[in-house]
Amino acid sequence: MYRVSKVLNHNTVIAVGSDDHQEYLVMGKGVGFGKKVSEYVEIAEDALVYSLQEATERGNAKELVKSVPPLFLEIAAQLLKEAEEEFGRVDKSILFPMADHIEYAVKRVQNHEQISNPLTEDIRLLFHAEYKVAQHIQPILKERMGISIGEDEVGYIALHIHSAIEDDCVSDAMQMARAVRECISLIEKETGTPISVLSLSYNRLMNHIRYMIARALRQEHLKVNMNDYMGVKFPKAFQIAQTVCQQIEENMKCKINDIEVGYLAMHIERVADDEQGTSE
Repeated sequence: MYRVSKVLNHNTVIAVGSDDHQEYLVMGKGVGFGKKVSEYVEIAEDALVYSLQEATERGNAKELVKSVPPLFLEIAAQLLKEAEEEFGRVDKSILFPMADHIEYAVKRVQNHEQISNPLTEDIRLLFHAEYKVAQHIQPILKERMGISIGEDEVGYIALHIHSAIEDDCVSDAMQMARAVRECISLIEKETGTPISVLSLSYNRLMNHIRYMIARALRQEHLKVNMNDYMGVKFPKAFQIAQTVCQQIEENMKCKINDIEVGYLAMHIERVADDEQGTSE
């Protein structure tokens, strides 16, 4: 049972749990209809309950819920439900910063402000499943508010969804996407070959760099050393791989294990071959 402490609208209330006396955001059809402060509410099976004790990247949940209009909390909850159906368990505390972000995204559209996200395509490829879920925000906003938002906004929301299913916070996911983009740009510069983002080569290289960075951050090491072979067989690709690893160390403030160089060189050589074959 929950006791109402504040009615936000017909479908959303702030309530205190009878067992732990903590405050929660309770969302469900008609949960706040006709309710008054201190009344008890029965929670339907499909209702959504969020703790207000959480601290988020954008501030304390208890403070955020006061400043974010209930409609955006409902929209964020709807999107999180889609994420839960796709991924299983999600971290529901992301509700509050995601609702806050959606509110400002809508304000930007209403004010005719253009947002630019140079990493949209990288986010779409790096976090493909999260991006597909984030795209649900487009029909939701169209139906509920008559608002159309672009793919750049979807990219940012995808990072929130990624944060809800992984330990990464939104800023870490953004930093990962930026680091991967910078690495691929460096590889294109060093090889003198542009890499099509639609190619399988790009996808393989991008994912290899992503997991290489993840291994470095977790201090995990590969077991087989290919450096001697790659250094002799493909010296140019090996040198480029060394340069890229140095850049990652500087940008991500982490140590790349030496063994990673050979594997990255193998991917760089494969990309160079594939792109050269495509252009012939």
